[in-house]
Amino acid sequence: MTVTVATLGFPRIGPRRELKTALESHWSGKSDAAALLATAAGLRGQAWARQRDLGADIVPSNDFSLYDQMLDTSAMVGAVPAIYGWKGGPVGLATYFAMARGSQGGHVHHEGCTHSHAHEGEGAPAAEMTKWFDTNYHYLVPEFTEGQHFALSSTKAIDEFLEAKAQGILTRPVLIGPVTFLKLGKSRTEGFDQRALLPALLPIYAGVLKRLAAAGADWVQIDEPCLVLDLDDRDREMLRLAYAELVKAAPGLKLMLATYFGGLGDNLATALALPVQGLHVDLVRAPEQLDAVVAGARPDLVLSLGVIDGRNIWKADLSAILDRVEPVVKAGRNVILAPSCSLLHTPIDLDRETALDPEIRDWLAFAVQKVAELAAMARALNEGRDAVRSTLDAASAAVASRRTSPRINNPAVQKRAAQKDATLARRKSAFAARRRVQRARLNLPAYPTTTIGSFPQTPEVRKARADHDKGVIGDVAYEQFLRDETARTVQWQEEAGLDVLVHGEFERNDMVQYFGEQLSGFAFTKYAWVQSYGSRCVRPPIIFGDVARPQPMTVAWWEYAQSLTAKPMKGMLTGPVTILNWSFVRDDQPRSATCRQIAFAIRDEVVDLEKAGCAVIQIDEAALREGLPLRRGEWQHYLDWAVESFRITASGVADATQIHTHMCYSEFNDIIASIGAMDADVISIETARSQMELLDAFASYRYPAEIGPGVYDIHSPRVPAVGEMAALLTAAANRLPADQLWVNPDCGLKTRKWPEVKPAIANMVAAAQAARTA
Repeated sequence: MTVTVATLGFPRIGPRRELKTALESHWSGKSDAAALLATAAGLRGQAWARQRDLGADIVPSNDFSLYDQMLDTSAMVGAVPAIYGWKGGPVGLATYFAMARGSQGGHVHHEGCTHSHAHEGEGAPAAEMTKWFDTNYHYLVPEFTEGQHFALSSTKAIDEFLEAKAQGILTRPVLIGPVTFLKLGKSRTEGFDQRALLPALLPIYAGVLKRLAAAGADWVQIDEPCLVLDLDDRDREMLRLAYAELVKAAPGLKLMLATYFGGLGDNLATALALPVQGLHVDLVRAPEQLDAVVAGARPDLVLSLGVIDGRNIWKADLSAILDRVEPVVKAGRNVILAPSCSLLHTPIDLDRETALDPEIRDWLAFAVQKVAELAAMARALNEGRDAVRSTLDAASAAVASRRTSPRINNPAVQKRAAQKDATLARRKSAFAARRRVQRARLNLPAYPTTTIGSFPQTPEVRKARADHDKGVIGDVAYEQFLRDETARTVQWQEEAGLDVLVHGEFERNDMVQYFGEQLSGFAFTKYAWVQSYGSRCVRPPIIFGDVARPQPMTVAWWEYAQSLTAKPMKGMLTGPVTILNWSFVRDDQPRSATCRQIAFAIRDEVVDLEKAGCAVIQIDEAALREGLPLRRGEWQHYLDWAVESFRITASGVADATQIHTHMCYSEFNDIIASIGAMDADVISIETARSQMELLDAFASYRYPAEIGPGVYDIHSPRVPAVGEMAALLTAAANRLPADQLWVNPDCGLKTRKWPEVKPAIANMVAAAQAARTA
């Protein structure tokens, strides 16, 4: 049989982040819905044509989203919480973006409404957002209630299939599977298990499949990544029920069940027993499952083999992959070659990176190059390896070069990271003793207020950085600009009444990139953007070699900022686990080894900040939980080395130095003991969108240190009222002793605008002051 090539999804943002520009223009009122939708349609068309031209035989549709694929699914089935004022019918852009970003004003505008009656602090909050499995992509959490009514409320999947068909491209539409959709959602009805909603949900999916079949689709890809998680018997029964129904919905339509981010493990038998026509498996995260999948699959089951890494940027060893796949093809299996998962998680095109070091560039492959890699391997399997001999040889040479390059290895770094001295990861005294000397030193009020670190990166800040990068303004002028921004921000924080200040981080392009640029072993791109959520795009650093800190990175800026105020100025650092998890990481050694190297580099910076006089140092570990393995049996190993890495960074200072950490979007209940083991003096966490639910874990565990539960959702432009934040503080005080509590936003304020930030922070300070007198 002929081996074909498929992609499971492609980056949405556009080669030049056109989607980001269009979204932000629309949100600011500079362009209308028609302009946004026209840009989106153009990006979809370009992506379909490009994948086809690169050699993809099977191109996806409905993988594009204006914000998030889970939000699209909520819109498709009409799972819109009542707070958004939706009255049924098609879910339009106003409701869609209100769920994504919140709404300012007394109501959510109905579609076509052009008048605003906004009042500060009113409106609907955004839906809860959290990480997509163990990636750095965020999704909007579906919200369900007992007795939930579902209705087909968006025909996006059908519309985009027809859109591609009109361009002469027969796509394979992609849907988030019904079981994954329910499992990743939340019930707002106490004690209700949303899995009970499956029978009500399936008719909507069946209706979509019928419409796709009528439109001319021959295959539909249904993503059920929940199959790589720990499932119980009810989950498995849900899968059997769902696919027994769905395969009957449109008898002529074939279903490709897509799993990714791990191995099927003990769910393999369940997956193989489902009456679907195709199964996609991730052979990058779980290469060992190939033999079991092939042995257990029925003869007519099409196997989609995820052989190219959809989440990292290294060139593949094409010849080695062919050695593994060729026997399966020769045995007569119907095989599709594919990335391990959607290419959403990779940058678009390496060809734009003309300034990247040529040696390092030769080791890389982005989304475009990965599709070409798949096409070359398919041709080798169909025509023989000689047909693509030069491509195979070039790939082998690149892999060998990376393995042997002296730029990878630093013996001094390796020796330091291999130290076994347990005292390197232990503070001098227990928290209770540290707390006494810290309180005496800092003399803060009850409910002390602070922010997480960054302040708005305004157009002026971004322009100055770009002009400096281009050489339009020199180093001296740029530094003076940054000093002026910092001074204004410090003064404003004092006027606002904040207790512990930050310098605003105007000199930083990104909380990981800024540090990576000053560490050895990192490489950086100019255009390798990937989507984090909505219009938020990041350029992850590339860790290609051993990591060390040649010189101090933040001390000078901290010293300047502290000179402007008598209040405590936080030193702001990114922790080793977050730097690891938010980078493209080398795959030639364990991630734990790389993380430990980074930990020692950050430790040096912490020690230097303390020597300069810094009393409060924040080491952000926003991504600690997202690195947690998807299978519970693998958690402890990860948590052991991740927590130790954090402790290495924080344990070189005296008791009087207060160590803060920050975490985003983390369900803490199941790892709370490890959070406690980090032994930070203060932890700030996201809790506003979850209405303080996350604090339940800290209360039941009796977390000993101090906690700053976020009372202000910074991922929305909405300004919460004083009373709203005061109510969240009351909810927090009902769970934890008041003398443990700090008051802060959910996260950094870099992506917000000053007209939103200033009233929100003023309200936050007022809420803290009210709590002190309550």
